[in-house]
Amino acid sequence: MNIKYILTDYIENALEYSEYEILEDGTFFGRVTVCKGVIAIGNNLAETSKMLKSVLEEWVLLGLKLGHELPVINGIDLNIGSLVSEHEAV
Repeated sequence: MNIKYILTDYIENALEYSEYEILEDGTFFGRVTVCKGVIAIGNNLAETSKMLKSVLEEWVLLGLKLGHELPVINGIDLNIGSLVSEHEAV
């Protein structure tokens, strides 16, 4: 049986749109381009990547709680209206 976890899939797909750069002071800057405001700064790439995932997870959960419109990423739509429609269609 293949179990799907929509939040995990959403976050993994969103992280595919991560971009990183090295800043002048040698720290790393990362962002998820499809999720406005999801950024992280760390001392190295691994730390920045880990922090970026954490920020993204919090951003998604807060967006869901506050009813914000979240971007549809690779066909995954977490917005309330779409989830209700999918459930009703089953």
